[in-house]
Amino acid sequence: MSDLPISTNTNDMEVAVIGMSGRFPGANSIEALWENLCNGIESISFFNEKQLQEAGVNPKLINDPAYVRAYGVIEKADRFDAGFFGYTPREAELMDPQHRIFLECAWKALENAGYSTDRDQRLIGVYAGVSMNSYFLNNLFLNPNVTGLQTLIGNDKDFLATRVSYKLNLQGPSVVIQSACSTSLVAVHLACQGLLSGECDMA
Repeated sequence: MSDLPISTNTNDMEVAVIGMSGRFPGANSIEALWENLCNGIESISFFNEKQLQEAGVNPKLINDPAYVRAYGVIEKADRFDAGFFGYTPREAELMDPQHRIFLECAWKALENAGYSTDRDQRLIGVYAGVSMNSYFLNNLFLNPNVTGLQTLIGNDKDFLATRVSYKLNLQGPSVVIQSACSTSLVAVHLACQGLLSGECDMA
């Protein structure tokens, strides 16, 4: 125990982290990521020639000495529990996996914080961003059986935050942020502004 006095100075500008969730290459939780970092475990996956060929990588690229045969893979990205979130299997199949994983992580973060939107009526905001949708380009774009508004809603980046707010019954601001590599930091910044300004009670 430290004998240092605990500061009681507050200025109503404090923000606390009360719940977290995340999925990462080689780590399906915040705790697993921390374990990997502490133990120096490599979380990037490396692939042999056969695996790359089966994935459809151009043979010329595979044989290029400058090509790095490594990628960050999130495990069980295809294990989305569609029924739990009120989706049909077909709706889930047409949805960008990034959207599916973000919805799962948002739900788990609330659970980790100990809050249920069924009982708690606090204003909870969502501030989020997403990478380019390669799933749509590689799997849906040229498929003649895939059309319509549902496909657009399931894949367009603009629906990321509002989907979470709708599915989890969140009543605060719902904002998509796209600022390239700084997206997550800008999202955290805007979430803190929302908390401090009273636009939401949690974010």
